[in-house]
Amino acid sequence: MKFLLFISLLTLASTAMTAPFVNSWGQVAYPTAGLSQSIGSYTAGCVTGAIALPINGKGYQVMRLARKRNFGHPELINFIEQLAQISDSNGLGTLLVGDLGQPRGGPTLTGHRSHQSGLDVDMWYLLSPIAASRTLTPAEREKWGAPSVILANTDAINHAQWAVANERVLEEAARRPEVERIFVHAGVKRQLCQSPGRHDWLHKIRPWYGHDDHFHVRLKCPPNNRACQGQEPIPAGDGCGADLAWWFSAEAKAELGKKKPKAREMPVLPAECAAVLAD
Repeated sequence: MKFLLFISLLTLASTAMTAPFVNSWGQVAYPTAGLSQSIGSYTAGCVTGAIALPINGKGYQVMRLARKRNFGHPELINFIEQLAQISDSNGLGTLLVGDLGQPRGGPTLTGHRSHQSGLDVDMWYLLSPIAASRTLTPAEREKWGAPSVILANTDAINHAQWAVANERVLEEAARRPEVERIFVHAGVKRQLCQSPGRHDWLHKIRPWYGHDDHFHVRLKCPPNNRACQGQEPIPAGDGCGADLAWWFSAEAKAELGKKKPKAREMPVLPAECAAVLAD
């Protein structure tokens, strides 16, 4: 029976589905045992040997526990814990951690199209004094919203929600050698470009649609993860010139208007992911 399931999953992994999106990955409650490996790409992949980020740690608390998306490659867990400790020891605030990935990665039924290979994490810009003073209740973790750092109907920073601490956290994250990219709202990127100080870390800060209430950290493929597919190299420079200016153009606004939700389909996953799901 298990062999038949494996063959069926292998077929799904090797051919694109045109049927409505049906997802078994979100129903898996625990990771696979054994060697930790990121497989495939950030938008079409899976992960073996993932571990759960504890819901509380020095300098951080995990939000939206009901989603059960606090799993990732050990490299990702280590990154989050170390960044939180740096934030805490430097008095920057307590990090509120959003989604990592599912126990075995793979596509989610709702939300992200990435976060599939155990190397992505969302973190709120909010550095709440309440979270720094006590453990949040389960209800607070579900009901709190991540406030936008961008003024409504503009691309301008909302300084009531923004602080130098946010810049420091982003810089600490970007300077980590294991970090591939950090996605932020274009208004956040512009704010960072206009801030005084060294800009040698800004090339990793990449503007993308949304990301006004959280930033998205993506790690590089870990060493010896041979089936992991990375991204193309980041262009040279700090990204504060013409590339950034495009994000505030009429063309960029038009592109945003085209990004309407579509009926989801199962991405074409690497063949190895069939065995990961069937394990």
